[in-house]
Amino acid sequence: MKFSGTDSYVATEDLMVAVNGAIALERPLLVKGEPGTGKTVLAYEIAAALGRPLIEWHIKSTTKAQQGLYEYDAVSRLRDSQLGDEKVHDISNYIKRGKLWDAFTADDLPVLLIDEIDKADIEFPNDLLLELDRMEFHVYETNETIKAQQRPIVIITSNNEKELPDAFLRRCFFHYIAFPDRDVMQEIIDVHYPDIQRNLVREALNAFYDIRDVPGLKKKPTTSELLDWLKLLMVEDIPPEALRIKDGKDIIPPLYGALLKNEQDVHLFEKLAFLNRQERS
Repeated sequence: MKFSGTDSYVATEDLMVAVNGAIALERPLLVKGEPGTGKTVLAYEIAAALGRPLIEWHIKSTTKAQQGLYEYDAVSRLRDSQLGDEKVHDISNYIKRGKLWDAFTADDLPVLLIDEIDKADIEFPNDLLLELDRMEFHVYETNETIKAQQRPIVIITSNNEKELPDAFLRRCFFHYIAFPDRDVMQEIIDVHYPDIQRNLVREALNAFYDIRDVPGLKKKPTTSELLDWLKLLMVEDIPPEALRIKDGKDIIPPLYGALLKNEQDVHLFEKLAFLNRQERS
């Protein structure tokens, strides 16, 4: 199995090496990078490229590692016993399979996405060490061991909100997705909007990277936001020259709501525009 990107996903050479290295070593691939750099989408594209089913486990702040294995619903069993339901005699009726269980027992080798692992409690990665290493776990209520017949392709994403434990990192193949440079970004735009005006793209990229370079920006615009912005520019038929900064007046680009996502950054650009006008008056 070799991953080489897809028609809808531009994968850099180092990213393809990382994906194929993790597959060859049968280790989870830990992917970090700025939000919007395609970490989550990568798992979808790997599954599509390799023709494998995708199992998604999206992590929240309240997610516990045990939920990825299984959950025992003792409350439902107690209620059913009070009602005299016959199924209480089989405890397996109250075992809810988790995403790791599904991945371990899948008929076809799946891609397992553990998305945004850093959102969970700091102990969450440690609680999965043994299961991801040995690819098995024990169900104490039924006294059975669930063991993977074949190791799933595991993609783990992180936005670096929390540091991950060293013991967990040692078991992963690591890759950091750097923010795309202009050439790679041009390729990404070509994939999504093959018929877009070249002049519009050139001016939009100039404005986009200028915005990202502004000191003090709370949230830099991402690739997905650039694509949304370009779509709006085409829908509204905004000419390329409207994106250029003229005499320091047009600091804030048209339809900036697709790029700037909080009032602090909008106020920052309004302040910059005001200062530029003051300097030129």
